[in-house]
Amino acid sequence: MRVTAAFSHLLRLDGIRVGAVAFVADTVVVTVALRRRRLDCPVHGVRTEAVPFARSGSLHTRDLDDLVGYLATAMDQTAIGRLFRLDWDTVWRICTRGDGRPARPPPAGGALRDRRGRGLVAAPAPLPDLGLRSPAGPDRVGHPGKDAATLDTFFDEVGADRAAQLTAVSMDMSPAFEKSARAPGQATNVVICYDPFHVVALATTALDTVRRQVWQEMRGLDADAAHRFKEARWCLLKNPENLNDDQDVIVRRLRRREGALWRAYSLKEALRAIFAGDLDVDDVAGLLDRFCAKAQRSGLRSFVTLAKTIRQRRAGILAAVRLGINNAQHEGLNRRVRLIINRAYSFDSAKAALALVMLTIGPITHVLPHEHAADP
Repeated sequence: MRVTAAFSHLLRLDGIRVGAVAFVADTVVVTVALRRRRLDCPVHGVRTEAVPFARSGSLHTRDLDDLVGYLATAMDQTAIGRLFRLDWDTVWRICTRGDGRPARPPPAGGALRDRRGRGLVAAPAPLPDLGLRSPAGPDRVGHPGKDAATLDTFFDEVGADRAAQLTAVSMDMSPAFEKSARAPGQATNVVICYDPFHVVALATTALDTVRRQVWQEMRGLDADAAHRFKEARWCLLKNPENLNDDQDVIVRRLRRREGALWRAYSLKEALRAIFAGDLDVDDVAGLLDRFCAKAQRSGLRSFVTLAKTIRQRRAGILAAVRLGINNAQHEGLNRRVRLIINRAYSFDSAKAALALVMLTIGPITHVLPHEHAADP
């Protein structure tokens, strides 16, 4: 069998003939051509014709695109480049190439953040009650930004008629999101629900503020004691049921000493307990009022501010409890996104982050070369 015939059999490229094969050092160069003549338009000249083994505009075969895209969901780009002997930019071009890949329904959305807590993209959720897919469509899972203008883009794509059918929106307590939802022609009639998880997160932040203040005071008196005290941070931020034996000892010591830090910790746990149980909205309302009164009297500035915030947003918090709406699914997506970003050692831009997020958990079905071969 001739070398060209052998490579033609190995490559199995429909409509393509192998014209020549050259072995150069450790590289094999295969020259191919279409079996039919090219289209030569009298007006536009010779036109580019699609080939079955590569996507439009790609300098690589479809099989290589699919392999690199699949591995990018589990490996960092440096390792992929070393495996396939590709430079980093080439790997990224393949990762951001979405055209021609099979689509699947997009995941639920959320406000995505990088490992430093900065906003990267806002990915609106699908609208299951309306029988609609996410308006972001199959080619993207979000938009750069986390302000009101970003959410405005979502409502622009939904359209006024479909937005009018929404009955409730779950969000954190960012004024930007409520401003967008309440804008004329968007979701003016919806019930705003403030996610209980973010209410407790505000209490955790208030607790950490008190901890830092106590640590600063202690550092001025005894640097060694302050260093040991700094280790208490993770004990205070964890839920009591998740503490190990050593951490439990530290928390019990703080309890015996009482003081501002223990008051702050007790307040945080009291607020968390309100939402941890299966309480009805009336019980939650009464407990929230008691919590706010206690936080107001605590003498802890950060908790006084928290009590004021809860009172201002009380109706939205109770609406979330009454309707059983929260951001749990979105927070799960956030955790997956943080893992993706950490694996890539952060990004230079939101666009780069969004590309890998879409490739990993976006509307793309990864089909490997051997799975193509099994297709009828």
